[in-house]
Amino acid sequence: MASGASSSYGKINIAIDGPAGAGKSTIARRVAGLLSYVYVDTGAMYRAATWYFNQLGIEPEDEEKVLQTLPNLVIELIPGENGQRVRVNGQEATEEIRSLAVNAKVSRYAQIEGLRNRLVSLQRQMALRKGIVMDGRDIGTTVLPDAEVKIFMTASVEERARRRYKEMKEQNQITMEQLIADMSERDRLDQEREISPLRQAEDAVLLDTTNMTLEEVVESIVSMCRTFVRERELG
Repeated sequence: MASGASSSYGKINIAIDGPAGAGKSTIARRVAGLLSYVYVDTGAMYRAATWYFNQLGIEPEDEEKVLQTLPNLVIELIPGENGQRVRVNGQEATEEIRSLAVNAKVSRYAQIEGLRNRLVSLQRQMALRKGIVMDGRDIGTTVLPDAEVKIFMTASVEERARRRYKEMKEQNQITMEQLIADMSERDRLDQEREISPLRQAEDAVLLDTTNMTLEEVVESIVSMCRTFVRERELG
């Protein structure tokens, strides 16, 4: 099927979930490119919100102030040749949202129900047209429970920390040991939060990428999508 996952039945939605550092964003972006789909980085949306509130000096514990300020927040995800750009209230924030300061607080902001509801609503609107690849923590379980293909990507915490360390080495502000500890703590927060905790959807395919190359992971997911559409066309 040369046209990827599109067909006379239209395009499908693909949900990719998993813990921090599993490589979801990189993989989802590549899969979307190969299928000519639109990539939606939900993690970037939560990071953008975190950066915004940090700039205003509003801590995640001050939930009332967060919710009062939330209507003023405007997040734009802009596709480009070198990856997705992120603007917050018109200000370029693509690099800033990947900072250690944002890493340290994003899971705490993500536990605020009103903030999650606002971002989930935006994410669902983006998916109405189909042809979406969306990654995050609760896409298959909460945001897009009807997504046609669901993947739960994971890897050992050591491997995830190694990948993140490689991404962050230019910042040179953290040790591998500290990154492993931070990632383990973020896993705990994501799994234990009351609102949309990190978990594998019952109908999601578990994909352990610890010993897989990026190319192998991408090909595996693209193959699943093409197989799904082919089988649907055959009835």
